[in-house]
Amino acid sequence: MQAPTFSHLHTESSQRTTEVTLYLTIPESYRQEPIVTQLVSRYRLQVNILAATLGSNGGQGQFKLTLIGHAQAINDALAYLEELQVTIVLDQESDGW
Repeated sequence: MQAPTFSHLHTESSQRTTEVTLYLTIPESYRQEPIVTQLVSRYRLQVNILAATLGSNGGQGQFKLTLIGHAQAINDALAYLEELQVTIVLDQESDGW
């Protein structure tokens, strides 16, 4: 599965601050990994956790997040999540212009 991107953005507008709401399903194998923290520290995004479901006995985690930052940083973060084989579904109501 290829990560959704803002590839329709023009290069000159990649520094515009935008936001996107998305749903992530993170595999159990990453349960102890700081994936959301990486979105903040590595990609300099603001992350708002709107909802989360984690099984008490393991299993995958499901999150609804809003990412706020420059379009290129959001694209890079989505590519990172894809590398981890995280399922990503963009919310159709997102800014995502």
